Amino acid sequence: MTDREQAVVDAVPTDLFIGGQWRPAAGQQTFDVEDPATAKTLCAVADASPEDGVAALDAAVAAQRSWADHPPRERGEILRRAYQVMMDRQDDLALLMTLEMGKPLAESKGEIAYAAEFFRWFAEEAVRISGGFATAPSGSGRFLVMRQPVGPCLLITPWNFPAAMGSRKIGPAVAAGCTMVIKPAGLTPLSMLALADILRECGLPDGVLNVVPTSRSGRMMEPLIRDGRARKLSFTGSTEVGRTLLEQCSEHIMRTSMELGGNAPFLVFADADLDAAIEGAMTAKMRNIGEACTAANRFYVHADVADEFSARLAERMGALRIGRGTDEGVQVGPLIESKARDKVQQLVDDAVGRGARVLVGGEAVEGPGHFYRPTVLTGVPTDAEMAQAEIFGPVAPITTFTNEDEALADANNTPLGLVSYVYTRDLQRSLRVCERLEAGMVGLNQGLVSNPAAPFGGVKHSGLGREGGSVGIDEFLETKYVAVATG
Repeated sequence: MTDREQAVVDAVPTDLFIGGQWRPAAGQQTFDVEDPATAKTLCAVADASPEDGVAALDAAVAAQRSWADHPPRERGEILRRAYQVMMDRQDDLALLMTLEMGKPLAESKGEIAYAAEFFRWFAEEAVRISGGFATAPSGSGRFLVMRQPVGPCLLITPWNFPAAMGSRKIGPAVAAGCTMVIKPAGLTPLSMLALADILRECGLPDGVLNVVPTSRSGRMMEPLIRDGRARKLSFTGSTEVGRTLLEQCSEHIMRTSMELGGNAPFLVFADADLDAAIEGAMTAKMRNIGEACTAANRFYVHADVADEFSARLAERMGALRIGRGTDEGVQVGPLIESKARDKVQQLVDDAVGRGARVLVGGEAVEGPGHFYRPTVLTGVPTDAEMAQAEIFGPVAPITTFTNEDEALADANNTPLGLVSYVYTRDLQRSLRVCERLEAGMVGLNQGLVSNPAAPFGGVKHSGLGREGGSVGIDEFLETKYVAVATG
């Protein structure tokens, strides 16, 4: 590492954050955080035990009443200050993210701005929690409706967006008056630890946010879920893990928000603006090196334009510069770990074995780090493994279609339904297809749907609830109805 990189890593607290204090894990256990571009260790982080998790929940429970009573304006001001600090330190926070996750610096800077925006958005929502008052239809009484914090929350974030997935959960919880225990991903805990330190600096009271990184997620989180004192679980991750967590939450009928897997179709109709479609495809496929639940996973292109689209996309993908995300001009960083790279290669080999053709890429990059070449495949059959599995890498598989019904049938032929992308200049088709797509979000003639001011979430096996937008705070509030006698 360079001197600056070392200084950025050294500035991050690496202990557990419990009850407003940084403290080592019980037994002093630690685990290593690796730079995926070099496969070298960046630092060691405290490895929380189940006992540490209980201590964090104890702190959250103890702080819940006073935090719920905290003035909404002051809750919002803490978030607003945290937004400003994040933007002021954007360069350092972005470098830290690139070191632990691998994405190019320009993309990391974009994520820091995106993550900070959730704090600004929910700072404004904190003072807009409303209730209601109405006369009963019979006229014999009144209805009083209150919105109150759900209570202590458990938050679990993924490795691929280590700052934004944290702020997207912390922001509404703080605004609503909920305390939290958050478990960041073991592969990328440093961004969350830095975020916790910023919130502490910005005046968040002790015990409101508790951070417990661990290398043994299930062993630590299951007892907290089954404890019964936490009243809400918000999870971003795979559908498989989400299903297990839902089963655990059922014991105490815990409120849940689940942002789970994706298998996004990218539909290009014959009348599409191909310049716009190529740009959108690059955004939807290559954001975060393809390691995103919103990444375009299956490309369905009308037969009349498939050859041109495929050739142009292959040219763009093949021209991308691969390297360590800290190096100038790099556009494609490493995948998060060797296991992820091996999975991508397995999916590509399966598709090629079933008749797909490689236009560009199709192989890992030799040397240190977990790099994979940007890849375009054509003639990918619908029975290929990648038609049903999240690729989570820089691979664009292209299949052709001849009519709208065929495209929609292929697009909806998955148990997942997070996001879909559609390119067409036909207004009637736009509305028709958007209505028929089984997805919680649709990018119509654009390759990016994520926005803090919009509701993010999926249908079917892609999850429950929504994050962001005006409805994002609702996930952390309970509605209480009071019947008032008037005579």
